[in-house]
Amino acid sequence: MTMRVGIGYDVHPLVRGRPLVIGGIVIPFERGLAGHSDADVLLHAVADALLGASAQGDLGQHYPNTDPRYRDSSSVELLEGVVALMVRLGYRVVNVDAVIIAEAPKLAPFITAMRTTIGKVLRIAESDVSVKATTHEGLGTLGRGEGIAAQAVCIITQEKGG
Repeated sequence: MTMRVGIGYDVHPLVRGRPLVIGGIVIPFERGLAGHSDADVLLHAVADALLGASAQGDLGQHYPNTDPRYRDSSSVELLEGVVALMVRLGYRVVNVDAVIIAEAPKLAPFITAMRTTIGKVLRIAESDVSVKATTHEGLGTLGRGEGIAAQAVCIITQEKGG
């Protein structure tokens, strides 16, 4: 069995007039993330970690922001597409560890729902999904609350010959 590790990162600016979607969960807040899709930074970071671990490029290569088919698309659906690719290549997700960097809103009440959603999409137990939230301590654009970022790391396995 081969084990591989991947890392992903994403960041989007906060804007008025869009819903805030993180980890597949709509979070009540006066601003949402700007982007071609629903701009879910957490799911984008997870997808990039999986694609990186399997040497399949990044999310933008598979779902380019220049393609109108993906305008306002659900990042849950994009991540499901990445998981389908992993399955076709013979990979299985072992675990994911992620962190969201946001000054506001407070995300602790939504973490369990995010873990549940991610686990279902990745076809792993919620206990194999870690999601944490932290602030940027007032530093830089994230610290001023101008955007939200996320980082994720994953382990995937592949049976030899897969």
